[in-house]
Amino acid sequence: MTRPTLTIASKNYGAWSLRGWLLCRFAGLDFEEVQQDATDPAMRAELLLLSSSFRVPWLHIDGVDIWDTLAIAEELDERFPEAGLIPSDPVQRAHCRSICGEMHAGFANLRSALPMNLRAHYERFPIWSAARTDIARICEIWQKCLEAYGGPYLFGDRPTMADAMYAPVCTRFVTYGVDLNGMLSRYCRTMLDHPIMREWIDAAAAEPISIEELDAEF
Repeated sequence: MTRPTLTIASKNYGAWSLRGWLLCRFAGLDFEEVQQDATDPAMRAELLLLSSSFRVPWLHIDGVDIWDTLAIAEELDERFPEAGLIPSDPVQRAHCRSICGEMHAGFANLRSALPMNLRAHYERFPIWSAARTDIARICEIWQKCLEAYGGPYLFGDRPTMADAMYAPVCTRFVTYGVDLNGMLSRYCRTMLDHPIMREWIDAAAAEPISIEELDAEF
């Protein structure tokens, strides 16, 4: 049987790639990682949010191509239900899918104003009102999940699809110095300290790719 492959973009800048990669790792999938060439115009367009659609992450498994992050999550949950990517409780499953769908389709102001950049850290970065509205909504989502399910992850004691979807936001909050209350700060630290997440962060630090537009401090 051919080993599955996951095609990703930059580890430093690629928020959607991080989500797909975390989903595969959380599911326990044995896969080969394929990183797009830094000079690929399509990759650059996606990272700069100039593409009409996103082609990565792209999972190829058993002859099937899956390139939408939510579709990857659902496929992996069907194949590896024991991984708990989506909670087994019906109410929690609906809640998990809802907040993942909100992340998938929304928060455009946050994405454009605070692009993912793991190697950067800005003091007193100007965050405009539209992005602050997105931040407030994300904090509300996290707070309700952590209070309802007890943490340390959004749906309890193991990471789920929701944590993979919101992981790039954790990195953004650190990069741009977003103030968080104690509960939310602990959640961010839990995610960033997860061994699988640390693996990605360390690889991003060593990555030679540099995109000037995403490194500029305004």
